[in-house]
Amino acid sequence: MHLDIFHRTVYKYESAIRYALLQLRQSPESNTLQDVLNWEIILTNGRKELEFTDHNDNHVILISIEPGQQEIDIRCQGRVETRDSAGIFGRHSGHAPLWYYRRDTELTSPGPGIRRLVEELEPPDNPDLDLLHLISGRVAASIRYESGTTSSATTAEQALQGGRGVCQDHTHVFLSAARLIGFPARYVSGYLMMDDQIHQEAGHAWAEVWVEHLGWVGFDVSNGISPDDRYVRTAAGIDYREAAPVRGMRFGESEESMSVQLQIQQQ
Repeated sequence: MHLDIFHRTVYKYESAIRYALLQLRQSPESNTLQDVLNWEIILTNGRKELEFTDHNDNHVILISIEPGQQEIDIRCQGRVETRDSAGIFGRHSGHAPLWYYRRDTELTSPGPGIRRLVEELEPPDNPDLDLLHLISGRVAASIRYESGTTSSATTAEQALQGGRGVCQDHTHVFLSAARLIGFPARYVSGYLMMDDQIHQEAGHAWAEVWVEHLGWVGFDVSNGISPDDRYVRTAAGIDYREAAPVRGMRFGESEESMSVQLQIQQQ
């Protein structure tokens, strides 16, 4: 499947910015699931400082905002050919070892709710894939999808206790539960082509778990499936903070607002 993607993010500030640096993880790369046919990132009021590959094997672009500006415009666009592999990404790569993805983080540390969710699981016949799909279903049933109820700082335990959230929250709770059982698990950010719409509010997030004899296997908790050829993978990490499309820092106390335009369609 050929997917055309246009993703525009605009940050606006109440007063001029003296200095700011942003890390972009918005560059999909060719792998077992996809071939990137073309991709470009266009900046307005910013410039590329350097590009590198991080410990999660993500392509990262470091950009600076030109001093005195009150807006940075980031446009990503291109075409990606995708394949359905039943969610199997496969081999491990990058400098981070598998044990790294068993670690708890501030966003994924399990509390009593997540521990109880794991303890109440009925062991399935298949101790790996069936168990992971069972966890995915339990998480989705426990957290109703509702935008605007959580933020990027919401922890897995907070989302579970609140019972509402988005794909980021589903993924963090799933990661926490999978790691409790002993699986290496990581957060994946990217895009999902919706069946009934071209314009979307935001990108998507799902999880990958290391399963013996299969490698990394994807689980989209929010939709109850493993990723197929409607998905485009851009970055992975131990949690949202390591796989976020845009992260950075700035000098100054100016208030920030963000707007997003995202279009995904099949060609």
